[in-house]
Amino acid sequence: MKIVFIKVNMMYSKGKDALKPLIFPIIEKLTPDDCDIIFYDERIESLPDDIDADVIAFSVETFAARHAYELAEKYRKPGTVIAMGGFHASAMPDEVLEHADTVLIGDAEDTWGAFLSDVKNGCVRDRYESGNRCPIPCVDNNAHCFEGKRYLKLGMVQASRGCKFNCDFCSIKSLYPAGVRQKDIDDVIREIKNSRERIIFFIDDNLFVNKETASKLFKELRPLKKRWACQISMDIAFDDELLTLMHDSGCIMVLIGFESIDEKNLELMRKSANLKVMHDGIGGTKEHEENESGEPGLNLRHYEQAIANIYEHGIMIYGMFVLGYEHDTASSIRKTYEFAMRNNLAVANFNPLMILPGTSLYERMKEEGGMRFEKWWLDSGYRYGDAMFYPRMMTCDELTQGCKKARYDFNSPANIFRRMFGVKVNHHGIFNSVVFLLINFISRSEIHRKQGEKLGSTT
Repeated sequence: MKIVFIKVNMMYSKGKDALKPLIFPIIEKLTPDDCDIIFYDERIESLPDDIDADVIAFSVETFAARHAYELAEKYRKPGTVIAMGGFHASAMPDEVLEHADTVLIGDAEDTWGAFLSDVKNGCVRDRYESGNRCPIPCVDNNAHCFEGKRYLKLGMVQASRGCKFNCDFCSIKSLYPAGVRQKDIDDVIREIKNSRERIIFFIDDNLFVNKETASKLFKELRPLKKRWACQISMDIAFDDELLTLMHDSGCIMVLIGFESIDEKNLELMRKSANLKVMHDGIGGTKEHEENESGEPGLNLRHYEQAIANIYEHGIMIYGMFVLGYEHDTASSIRKTYEFAMRNNLAVANFNPLMILPGTSLYERMKEEGGMRFEKWWLDSGYRYGDAMFYPRMMTCDELTQGCKKARYDFNSPANIFRRMFGVKVNHHGIFNSVVFLLINFISRSEIHRKQGEKLGSTT
């Protein structure tokens, strides 16, 4: 049986920031030896004009859904089974089945093998649904499926699936409602030790599940002499013991979802860790500053203390902001940009609020009639970076252009170097300085490439 597995790009232009997709080696390992499987990653390579295969499987994210459907139509032939999986397929299976013969919902470990068995027996079902309870498998960063493909030189590792929080806009909880599953730490360390890459990126939605597990992982990492980065929640910001362990084990950067500098927005988002840091600060004192209207507001000094404390431990911060929640204005977008600049965040994303299917935000927006497009991911009028909904305190154009200006200004060459010297990454060694510059200039290039680009078809 011949299988073609495709990681779908969300647009036709190719990027410079593609990371190894761990689904490739997972699928490769799950596929029986008597099957011939070919992997394509459209983010970094062109697809053939024609594909002759028994199975064509697409890994689909929401931004890539429109293009995936176009490709399914292009490659459909009698006798070929079109399958789709991934986050979007799991969130919108009925929509996906309008374009595919079968949909794989949830994790691949307990769906892919059953699907291939049914293909061989000629009895393919329209849905294969995972219980999302299987152990997280070991992944080979040097797997055959990556050969000949040019990715960023990062080893990709997943130590857990799911998140302990339940943020309003995040799709992770909808896929993993039962909570967090963790991989055995010995397996994680074995993967990292075997990876050829010097820098490791943990793709976990939040590496800090609890202090005991995190501390054990960091201690095991230290002898490997690897550099690494991860996504982490704000509840580590004042834990000096944990931050020291992270730095000593090779951590050079953490990605943190600051999301907003408005307390009311954080409450709507259900960002409990952020609110606790803002309210309590480093000394655990509960105090508020007054905002411009004289009402109690978020104490930004505590945010800034958190940033300073992480930097004090020699770790850079990649800050992520979600803009357009109910209390955001055109002015507050600019204040968010100024906050990021003032605190010399090493990298930052200023994203218009993304309304992803499967989230409580998406359901609420549909009920309230707040969606600008019925399904933005399929609408020919949507462009990357556009407002997906009608903000309450500004126009759609103000949200779109405010985020664009923040992105462009933050990533101007002058501001990149200004932040570099402001955060003193050079004081932590040449290696960090090189990483800082590479990430920033790649980010700048990708921002300019994607902004305003149409999803899927160019017609």
